[in-house]
Amino acid sequence: MAKRSRSTIWSKALEHTLKAMTRTAVRAGTKAIKDSPTNWSVGIAVGTAGPRRYRLYKPPGVRRNEKLPLLVMLHGCGQDAEALAASSRMNQIAARERFFVLYPEQDRLSNMQGCWNWYDTRTGRAQAEENSINAAIEKICLSQAVDRNRIALAGISAGAGMAVLLATHHPERFKAIAMHSGIAPGVAHSSASAIKAMFGQSATPSPLPPIAPDVRLPALLVIHGASDHVVAPSNGAEAAMRWGERVSAKASKPRTVQRGARYASTITDYRSKGRIIATLCEVSRLGHAWSGGAAGHAYSDPKGPDASRMIWAFVAKQFARVNA
Repeated sequence: MAKRSRSTIWSKALEHTLKAMTRTAVRAGTKAIKDSPTNWSVGIAVGTAGPRRYRLYKPPGVRRNEKLPLLVMLHGCGQDAEALAASSRMNQIAARERFFVLYPEQDRLSNMQGCWNWYDTRTGRAQAEENSINAAIEKICLSQAVDRNRIALAGISAGAGMAVLLATHHPERFKAIAMHSGIAPGVAHSSASAIKAMFGQSATPSPLPPIAPDVRLPALLVIHGASDHVVAPSNGAEAAMRWGERVSAKASKPRTVQRGARYASTITDYRSKGRIIATLCEVSRLGHAWSGGAAGHAYSDPKGPDASRMIWAFVAKQFARVNA
Protein backbone atom coordinates (compact mmCIF):
# COMPACT_ATOMS: atom_id res chain seq x y z
CA MET A 1 0.00 0.00 0.00
CA ALA A 2 1.35 3.41 -0.97
CA LYS A 3 2.26 5.79 1.80
CA ARG A 4 -0.21 8.58 2.40
CA SER A 5 0.97 12.11 1.60
CA ARG A 6 1.61 14.61 4.39
CA SER A 7 -1.33 16.72 3.21
CA THR A 8 -3.67 13.72 3.50
CA ILE A 9 -2.41 12.91 6.99
CA TRP A 10 -2.78 16.58 8.00
CA SER A 11 -6.32 16.70 6.59
CA LYS A 12 -7.31 13.60 8.55
CA ALA A 13 -5.77 15.02 11.71
CA LEU A 14 -7.56 18.33 11.21
CA GLU A 15 -10.85 16.55 10.62
CA HIS A 16 -10.37 14.57 13.83
CA THR A 17 -9.51 17.78 15.72
CA LEU A 18 -12.57 19.58 14.39
CA LYS A 19 -14.84 16.74 15.43
CA ALA A 20 -13.30 16.64 18.90
CA MET A 21 -13.58 20.41 19.29
CA THR A 22 -17.19 20.34 18.13
CA ARG A 23 -18.06 17.70 20.75
CA THR A 24 -16.26 19.73 23.43
CA ALA A 25 -17.95 22.94 22.32
CA VAL A 26 -21.38 21.36 22.36
CA ARG A 27 -20.82 19.90 25.84
CA ALA A 28 -19.49 23.22 27.16
CA GLY A 29 -22.37 25.15 25.65
CA THR A 30 -25.17 22.72 26.51
CA LYS A 31 -26.64 24.83 29.30
CA ALA A 32 -26.58 28.07 27.28
CA ILE A 33 -28.02 26.36 24.20
CA LYS A 34 -30.70 24.66 26.28
CA ASP A 35 -31.70 28.00 27.78
CA SER A 36 -31.90 29.77 24.40
CA PRO A 37 -31.26 27.50 21.41
CA THR A 38 -31.67 30.22 18.79
CA ASN A 39 -30.08 33.15 20.62
CA TRP A 40 -26.87 31.70 22.11
CA SER A 41 -25.04 29.22 19.94
CA VAL A 42 -21.58 27.71 19.53
CA GLY A 43 -19.57 27.00 16.39
CA ILE A 44 -16.11 26.56 14.90
CA ALA A 45 -14.27 28.52 12.23
CA VAL A 46 -10.98 27.54 10.56
CA GLY A 47 -8.22 29.96 9.59
CA THR A 48 -4.47 29.75 9.17
CA ALA A 49 -4.01 29.30 12.94
CA GLY A 50 -6.29 26.27 12.76
CA PRO A 51 -9.80 25.78 14.15
CA ARG A 52 -11.15 28.19 16.73
CA ARG A 53 -14.37 27.88 18.65
CA TYR A 54 -16.72 30.83 18.93
CA ARG A 55 -20.01 31.75 20.55
CA LEU A 56 -22.63 33.88 18.89
CA TYR A 57 -25.42 35.90 20.44
CA LYS A 58 -28.33 36.58 18.11
CA PRO A 59 -31.02 39.02 19.24
CA PRO A 60 -34.55 37.59 19.22
CA GLY A 61 -36.90 38.05 16.30
CA VAL A 62 -34.46 38.82 13.48
CA ARG A 63 -36.52 39.33 10.32
CA ARG A 64 -35.55 38.01 6.89
CA ASN A 65 -35.18 41.44 5.34
CA GLU A 66 -33.29 42.86 8.33
CA LYS A 67 -29.56 43.57 8.43
CA LEU A 68 -28.07 44.05 11.90
CA PRO A 69 -24.71 45.32 13.17
CA LEU A 70 -22.05 42.92 14.46
CA LEU A 71 -19.86 43.50 17.51
CA VAL A 72 -16.87 41.15 17.87
CA MET A 73 -15.77 40.66 21.50
CA LEU A 74 -12.30 39.26 22.29
CA HIS A 75 -11.67 37.86 25.77
CA GLY A 76 -8.55 38.32 27.87
CA CYS A 77 -6.12 35.89 29.49
CA GLY A 78 -7.70 33.48 31.93
CA GLN A 79 -11.08 33.92 30.25
CA ASP A 80 -13.08 32.28 27.53
CA ALA A 81 -15.97 33.49 25.40
CA GLU A 82 -18.62 32.59 27.96
CA ALA A 83 -16.75 34.33 30.79
CA LEU A 84 -16.49 37.59 28.84
CA ALA A 85 -20.17 37.44 27.89
CA ALA A 86 -21.11 36.92 31.54
CA SER A 87 -18.91 39.67 33.00
CA SER A 88 -19.60 42.30 30.32
CA ARG A 89 -23.33 41.53 29.98
CA MET A 90 -23.03 42.73 26.40
CA ASN A 91 -25.73 40.29 25.29
CA GLN A 92 -28.31 42.17 27.35
CA ILE A 93 -27.47 45.37 25.49
CA ALA A 94 -27.53 43.48 22.18
CA ALA A 95 -31.02 42.18 22.92
CA ARG A 96 -32.27 45.69 23.56
CA GLU A 97 -30.38 47.51 20.81
CA ARG A 98 -30.56 44.64 18.29
CA PHE A 99 -27.09 43.61 17.15
CA PHE A 100 -25.14 40.37 16.89
CA VAL A 101 -22.27 39.65 19.28
CA LEU A 102 -19.52 37.26 18.19
CA TYR A 103 -17.12 35.88 20.81
CA PRO A 104 -14.14 34.11 19.19
CA GLU A 105 -12.27 31.90 21.63
CA GLN A 106 -8.56 31.14 21.91
CA ASP A 107 -7.44 27.52 21.90
CA ARG A 108 -5.63 26.46 25.09
CA LEU A 109 -3.20 24.42 22.98
CA SER A 110 -2.06 27.70 21.43
CA ASN A 111 -1.78 29.46 24.77
CA MET A 112 -2.15 27.70 28.12
CA GLN A 113 -3.61 30.83 29.76
CA GLY A 114 -6.09 31.37 26.94
CA CYS A 115 -4.33 34.58 25.83
CA TRP A 116 -4.44 35.71 22.25
CA ASN A 117 -0.86 35.85 20.97
CA TRP A 118 -1.37 39.39 19.64
CA TYR A 119 2.26 40.39 20.27
CA ASP A 120 3.95 37.53 18.40
CA THR A 121 4.17 39.27 15.04
CA ARG A 122 7.80 38.35 14.32
CA THR A 123 7.00 34.64 14.04
CA GLY A 124 3.66 35.25 12.30
CA ARG A 125 1.64 33.56 15.02
CA ALA A 126 -0.28 36.77 15.76
CA GLN A 127 -1.18 37.19 12.09
CA ALA A 128 -2.33 33.56 11.90
CA GLU A 129 -4.67 34.01 14.88
CA GLU A 130 -5.88 37.26 13.36
CA ASN A 131 -6.76 35.28 10.21
CA SER A 132 -8.70 32.72 12.22
CA ILE A 133 -10.72 35.46 13.91
CA ASN A 134 -11.42 36.99 10.51
CA ALA A 135 -12.57 33.55 9.33
CA ALA A 136 -15.11 33.47 12.18
CA ILE A 137 -16.32 36.97 11.27
CA GLU A 138 -16.70 35.99 7.63
CA LYS A 139 -18.57 32.83 8.56
CA ILE A 140 -21.08 34.82 10.61
CA CYS A 141 -21.45 37.42 7.84
CA LEU A 142 -22.32 34.64 5.39
CA SER A 143 -24.65 32.71 7.69
CA GLN A 144 -26.45 35.53 9.54
CA ALA A 145 -28.23 38.76 8.63
CA VAL A 146 -25.16 40.92 9.25
CA ASP A 147 -24.72 44.40 7.83
CA ARG A 148 -21.12 44.31 6.57
CA ASN A 149 -20.96 48.09 6.76
CA ARG A 150 -21.54 48.00 10.52
CA ILE A 151 -18.91 45.76 12.12
CA ALA A 152 -16.93 46.74 15.23
CA LEU A 153 -14.35 45.19 17.54
CA ALA A 154 -13.90 45.24 21.30
CA GLY A 155 -11.50 43.39 23.58
CA ILE A 156 -10.02 43.33 27.05
CA SER A 157 -6.33 42.85 27.89
CA ALA A 158 -4.86 40.39 25.34
CA GLY A 159 -8.17 40.63 23.49
CA ALA A 160 -7.70 44.40 23.26
CA GLY A 161 -4.26 43.88 21.74
CA MET A 162 -5.68 41.49 19.17
CA ALA A 163 -8.60 43.81 18.40
CA VAL A 164 -6.34 46.76 17.57
CA LEU A 165 -4.03 44.49 15.55
CA LEU A 166 -7.00 43.39 13.44
CA ALA A 167 -8.10 46.99 12.94
CA THR A 168 -4.55 48.06 12.08
CA HIS A 169 -4.29 45.48 9.30
CA HIS A 170 -7.92 45.69 8.12
CA PRO A 171 -9.12 49.26 8.77
CA GLU A 172 -11.57 49.03 5.88
CA ARG A 173 -13.52 46.23 7.55
CA PHE A 174 -14.29 47.86 10.90
CA LYS A 175 -16.04 51.09 11.80
CA ALA A 176 -14.91 51.24 15.43
CA ILE A 177 -12.65 49.54 17.96
CA ALA A 178 -12.72 49.49 21.75
CA MET A 179 -9.63 48.60 23.79
CA HIS A 180 -10.17 47.82 27.46
CA SER A 181 -6.99 47.48 29.56
CA GLY A 182 -4.80 46.81 26.52
CA ILE A 183 -1.43 47.73 25.06
CA ALA A 184 -0.85 50.22 22.27
CA PRO A 185 -0.40 48.90 18.74
CA GLY A 186 3.11 48.45 17.43
CA VAL A 187 4.93 48.47 20.79
CA ALA A 188 5.43 44.70 21.20
CA HIS A 189 6.62 42.01 18.78
CA SER A 190 7.57 39.23 21.18
CA SER A 191 6.68 37.95 24.64
CA ALA A 192 9.64 39.82 26.12
CA SER A 193 8.63 43.19 24.63
CA ALA A 194 5.00 42.56 25.60
CA ILE A 195 5.99 42.03 29.24
CA LYS A 196 8.03 45.23 29.20
CA ALA A 197 5.05 47.11 27.80
CA MET A 198 2.77 45.66 30.47
CA PHE A 199 5.04 47.18 33.11
CA GLY A 200 5.03 50.50 31.31
CA GLN A 201 8.65 50.33 30.23
CA SER A 202 9.33 52.50 27.23
CA ALA A 203 10.15 50.92 23.89
CA THR A 204 10.70 52.11 20.35
CA PRO A 205 7.38 51.38 18.65
CA SER A 206 7.14 50.24 15.07
CA PRO A 207 5.45 52.69 12.69
CA LEU A 208 1.85 51.77 11.95
CA PRO A 209 0.94 51.14 8.30
CA PRO A 210 -0.31 54.18 6.37
CA ILE A 211 -4.01 54.60 5.73
CA ALA A 212 -5.06 54.34 2.10
CA PRO A 213 -6.69 57.51 0.71
CA ASP A 214 -10.01 55.74 0.17
CA VAL A 215 -10.13 54.20 3.69
CA ARG A 216 -11.43 55.96 6.79
CA LEU A 217 -9.52 55.11 9.96
CA PRO A 218 -11.95 53.42 12.38
CA ALA A 219 -12.51 55.35 15.58
CA LEU A 220 -10.88 53.99 18.73
CA LEU A 221 -12.24 54.00 22.28
CA VAL A 222 -9.66 53.25 24.99
CA ILE A 223 -10.80 52.37 28.51
CA HIS A 224 -8.11 51.83 31.13
CA GLY A 225 -8.02 51.65 34.91
CA ALA A 226 -5.77 54.13 36.69
CA SER A 227 -5.03 51.43 39.28
CA ASP A 228 -4.28 48.66 36.79
CA HIS A 229 -1.26 46.74 38.13
CA VAL A 230 -1.28 44.14 35.33
CA VAL A 231 -1.15 46.43 32.30
CA ALA A 232 0.30 49.81 33.25
CA PRO A 233 -2.15 52.71 32.78
CA SER A 234 0.35 54.52 30.55
CA ASN A 235 -0.50 51.97 27.85
CA GLY A 236 -4.01 53.34 27.49
CA ALA A 237 -2.79 56.91 26.97
CA GLU A 238 -0.19 55.72 24.46
CA ALA A 239 -2.77 53.70 22.51
CA ALA A 240 -5.07 56.71 22.04
CA MET A 241 -2.16 59.01 21.19
CA ARG A 242 -0.62 56.64 18.63
CA TRP A 243 -3.98 56.07 16.94
CA GLY A 244 -4.62 59.78 16.71
CA GLU A 245 -1.15 60.45 15.31
CA ARG A 246 -1.98 58.37 12.24
CA VAL A 247 -4.18 61.19 10.94
CA SER A 248 -2.61 64.10 12.87
CA ALA A 249 -5.46 64.28 15.38
CA LYS A 250 -5.17 66.78 18.21
CA ALA A 251 -5.99 66.09 21.85
CA SER A 252 -8.74 68.05 23.56
CA LYS A 253 -8.61 69.36 27.11
CA PRO A 254 -9.31 66.42 29.48
CA ARG A 255 -12.66 66.50 31.28
CA THR A 256 -13.83 64.63 34.38
CA VAL A 257 -17.08 62.64 34.44
CA GLN A 258 -18.70 60.92 37.41
CA ARG A 259 -22.15 59.37 37.71
CA GLY A 260 -23.49 58.58 41.17
CA ALA A 261 -21.19 56.38 43.25
CA ARG A 262 -19.30 55.07 40.22
CA TYR A 263 -15.60 55.69 39.84
CA ALA A 264 -14.76 59.00 38.22
CA SER A 265 -13.32 59.03 34.70
CA THR A 266 -11.06 61.44 32.85
CA ILE A 267 -11.99 61.73 29.16
CA THR A 268 -9.69 62.98 26.41
CA ASP A 269 -10.79 63.16 22.78
CA TYR A 270 -8.49 63.19 19.77
CA ARG A 271 -10.05 64.97 16.79
CA SER A 272 -9.13 65.51 13.18
CA LYS A 273 -11.21 67.83 10.99
CA GLY A 274 -13.97 67.82 13.57
CA ARG A 275 -14.17 64.02 13.72
CA ILE A 276 -13.30 61.96 16.81
CA ILE A 277 -10.44 59.61 15.93
CA ALA A 278 -9.80 58.32 19.46
CA THR A 279 -11.28 58.73 22.91
CA LEU A 280 -9.34 57.90 26.06
CA CYS A 281 -11.31 57.07 29.20
CA GLU A 282 -9.06 56.75 32.27
CA VAL A 283 -11.04 55.31 35.18
CA SER A 284 -9.84 56.20 38.67
CA ARG A 285 -9.45 53.32 41.18
CA LEU A 286 -10.17 50.68 38.51
CA GLY A 287 -7.77 47.75 38.31
CA HIS A 288 -7.36 45.16 35.59
CA ALA A 289 -11.07 44.44 35.25
CA TRP A 290 -14.07 45.12 33.04
CA SER A 291 -15.42 48.45 34.24
CA GLY A 292 -19.00 48.15 35.49
CA GLY A 293 -18.94 44.40 34.93
CA ALA A 294 -21.16 41.86 36.65
CA ALA A 295 -20.37 41.14 40.29
CA GLY A 296 -18.88 37.80 41.22
CA HIS A 297 -16.81 37.34 38.07
CA ALA A 298 -13.06 37.43 37.62
CA TYR A 299 -11.68 40.54 35.92
CA SER A 300 -14.94 42.38 36.57
CA ASP A 301 -15.54 45.45 38.76
CA PRO A 302 -19.17 46.55 39.17
CA LYS A 303 -18.12 49.84 40.82
CA GLY A 304 -16.73 51.34 37.64
CA PRO A 305 -18.69 53.16 34.93
CA ASP A 306 -20.41 50.73 32.59
CA ALA A 307 -17.86 49.92 29.89
CA SER A 308 -20.36 47.90 27.86
CA ARG A 309 -22.76 50.85 27.63
CA MET A 310 -19.88 53.18 26.77
CA ILE A 311 -18.64 50.84 24.07
CA TRP A 312 -22.02 50.44 22.43
CA ALA A 313 -22.75 54.19 22.57
CA PHE A 314 -19.37 54.88 20.95
CA VAL A 315 -19.82 52.17 18.32
CA ALA A 316 -23.40 53.21 17.53
CA LYS A 317 -22.24 56.76 16.76
CA GLN A 318 -19.75 55.43 14.24
CA PHE A 319 -22.39 53.18 12.68
CA ALA A 320 -24.71 56.19 12.34
CA ARG A 321 -22.10 57.83 10.11
CA VAL A 322 -22.48 54.97 7.63
CA ASN A 323 -25.94 56.14 6.60
CA ALA A 324 -25.31 59.84 7.20
